[in-house]
Amino acid sequence: MSANDRIPLYQQIQDYIRHVIASENMKPGDRIPTEKELMDQFHVSKITVANALTGLANEKLIARVPGKGSFVAEEADIPPATSTAVVAIKGREGTTTGLVGVIMPTIHDYFAIRLIDGIEQALNEKGYRSMIMLTDGKLDKEKNAIKELKALGAEGLLIFPVDEENYNEEILGMKLSGFPFILMDRYLPGVETHYIAADGRIGTRLAVEHLWELGHRDIAICSDSPLQTVTVQERIEGYMDGLKDKGALINPAHMITDFKPLSVLKDAEAHPLYRYIRNRMVTAYISLNGRLGVQIYQMAKQAGLRVPEDVSIVSFDDPTSIVEEFSIFTHVKQFERDMGYRAASKLLDILRDQGEMKSYSKVLIEPELVIRQTSGTVPKT
Repeated sequence: MSANDRIPLYQQIQDYIRHVIASENMKPGDRIPTEKELMDQFHVSKITVANALTGLANEKLIARVPGKGSFVAEEADIPPATSTAVVAIKGREGTTTGLVGVIMPTIHDYFAIRLIDGIEQALNEKGYRSMIMLTDGKLDKEKNAIKELKALGAEGLLIFPVDEENYNEEILGMKLSGFPFILMDRYLPGVETHYIAADGRIGTRLAVEHLWELGHRDIAICSDSPLQTVTVQERIEGYMDGLKDKGALINPAHMITDFKPLSVLKDAEAHPLYRYIRNRMVTAYISLNGRLGVQIYQMAKQAGLRVPEDVSIVSFDDPTSIVEEFSIFTHVKQFERDMGYRAASKLLDILRDQGEMKSYSKVLIEPELVIRQTSGTVPKT
């Protein structure tokens, strides 16, 4: 990896402008390259160029005139044109910003809140700060977030990747260039990167084992992910393995994944999952995320069923409270805080020792089953 790859883009632009001013013997009042020229030359967004120029204006090296452009300032302290200035454009070894970028789909659930809490703890202990960007689960937003965070000087990134069939080429580009990053909760099949998550196979096996001991034999597994991501596939494989361990046949109809997320509860009765619940096709559900676990609970209530007397629910993650003692859900605990803490700590280790990027670590945290109030013995017929 070249030294230049480790310098934030806005700093590269600033060093370039300093070099142009010095090498071309520019005088106060001379116009520097336009924003458009800088955007084209460095292949960056307007906001990155604006950040660079604002920094130079704050240094009183340039003056920005709305509608006209930027010029060498009257009070500018222009450095001499030496080879040192050229080296500065290529890179500054050891340049640090203390900034780590965090990219998340949303922060609308307690899984995300706990994950970020662990990240913040690790960063604060080492004197780093974070900037969080949300992608709303959209690949283009994830790409832009990566570009902007790098442009703003992030030394490394912690990424909860979007569910997509196609890989984000920005992530692949960072791997090839050696830019430090860690993937959290899911990984890219066939692409070796640093990655940390809970072991989904173990999680669903624990859920199946618990429900089986309670007498359940018709157990559904549900996911509202728009695509069969690696995370979903691994959890379904654990579910199937858990049933095979009991000598049970696998019923494909009980693997309910072909539906869209429910946006509002008033639309529940038209949702295919609601009809499945109302018709009591199974006696227990395993939901692959906390939000869906709550929706299954709400649909069951709307269908006139009691939880857990009529139907049991085991959810991945605790969806109901950030204070675990107040949760009602039996859930697969993925130790989100620990996941975030370990991901951030690993990234900081990489930043201290760039040589470690030559090898990659895949860390799987062993989950635990927390038994609460949404699972009970199979209802009597």
